[in-house]
Amino acid sequence: MARDLRGFIKLLEERGQLQRISALVDPELEIAEISNRMLQKGGPGLLFENVKGASFPVAVNLMGTVERICWAMNMQHPEELETLGKKLSMLQQPKPPKKISQAIDFGKVLFDVLKAKPGRDFFPACQQVVIQGEDLDLNKLPLIRPYVGDAGKIITLGLVITKDCETGTPNVGVYRLQLQSKNTMTVHWLSVRGGARHLRKAAEQGKKLEIAIALGVDPLIIMAAATPIPVDLSEWLFAGLYGGSGVQLAKCKTVDLEVPADSEFVLEGTITPGEVLPDGPFGDHMGYYGGVEDSPLIRFQCMTHRKDPIYLTTFSGRPPKEEAMMAIALNRIYTPILRQQVSEIVDFFLPMEALSYKAAIISIDKAYPGQARRAALAFWSALPQFTYTKFVIVVDKDINIRDPRQVVWAISSKVDPTRDVFILPNTPFDTLDFASEKIGLGGRMGIDATTKIPPETEHEWGAPLESDPDVAAMVDRRWAEYGLADLQLGEVDPNLFGYDMR
Repeated sequence: MARDLRGFIKLLEERGQLQRISALVDPELEIAEISNRMLQKGGPGLLFENVKGASFPVAVNLMGTVERICWAMNMQHPEELETLGKKLSMLQQPKPPKKISQAIDFGKVLFDVLKAKPGRDFFPACQQVVIQGEDLDLNKLPLIRPYVGDAGKIITLGLVITKDCETGTPNVGVYRLQLQSKNTMTVHWLSVRGGARHLRKAAEQGKKLEIAIALGVDPLIIMAAATPIPVDLSEWLFAGLYGGSGVQLAKCKTVDLEVPADSEFVLEGTITPGEVLPDGPFGDHMGYYGGVEDSPLIRFQCMTHRKDPIYLTTFSGRPPKEEAMMAIALNRIYTPILRQQVSEIVDFFLPMEALSYKAAIISIDKAYPGQARRAALAFWSALPQFTYTKFVIVVDKDINIRDPRQVVWAISSKVDPTRDVFILPNTPFDTLDFASEKIGLGGRMGIDATTKIPPETEHEWGAPLESDPDVAAMVDRRWAEYGLADLQLGEVDPNLFGYDMR
């Protein structure tokens, strides 16, 4: 597969997962409305070829299903993502191999790291057209405005690239940017993010922070930039590990930064520390409009792009959205890393309906009393992205954590709220979570839905109901004899049991 946006679009089209739309559409609300309807039904990616006020086509919903996320990662099934997670877990906490087979596996990972080192492109496609000075006008980009209450037009899937002014280490993140004028935008990032840290360092040294925005990159690189795991490797190396070969980078025209050479657009600018403008409100992943915050102002002096570029975008909101699909895929990648951090965890799941990280369901191989509570506390501190998880539900390993009916059964049959629910009050929290009494400060709840053992309970637990194995085997043998061979007893439609799943 080609390692750029165009190659991915071509792949989707070949597999019947891309719809071209030639009718005139408006980036103001209309594109998001069409895309949202497609996202709700798991529809194809969209390429709008005739966009009002712009001479560039707009691609959206390219990563709107887990299947297409897997394709972007050069994989076919979500389970394959765990193999990638195992590589990253070995790099995060390497252990001396005890067997020759372990040494061979670790050697393969190190070889993958060598292959993943980024390369340099001296004649990059992203600089086929160069626009500087007064000719630069961001209004010519087909920036979308997703919701009627949004403050303005936004960039959502741009790689925001900055560099530590002391160490020279780059940071690549995916942050929202709001259009402020023909050559300025505000960037909305949390204070703990790499770009914010770089800005603080630049301010301490009295310097401007150089910044580049790469638009329309290989979705695989976007996945790498969105992976907040604590490994001391650059996002470029992550992308190389994800893709199996190094990302080709190009030096910017006016700032000392590198960007993917096959980007469709690149914006180059600087941030003067302390120069801010109001940013927001915008619809966010919580399903509400966020607040207005003073955010750093970027002044752009250069834009480069490919010939006949394609503008890639998306938008946030209540799931399902593209960001939720990305989170489901990242969930699979995290799993081996989390198992290495918290050894008793068998599996874990972040349901999309819980905004991809607000609730976690963990299964453990329970061996001693109090273990479920220990696992929940360890989960909250295992990786930075779990800091804002409000609810952790711990179940036994025989529960399918991806089946909500089994999880609800475990909670209902195994939980005494007085004994098994514990709350941590006043912990640092997501400022976008309006459920908290105080913005930025909230509580967390752990629920022990495991089978209880002494001294967690003073009475014996009832024996679970199970089929007689001999009778079950006999029924298997005689199934056709009953005249039932034509019946397909596969996945059950939950609507048959009183649910309203549309």
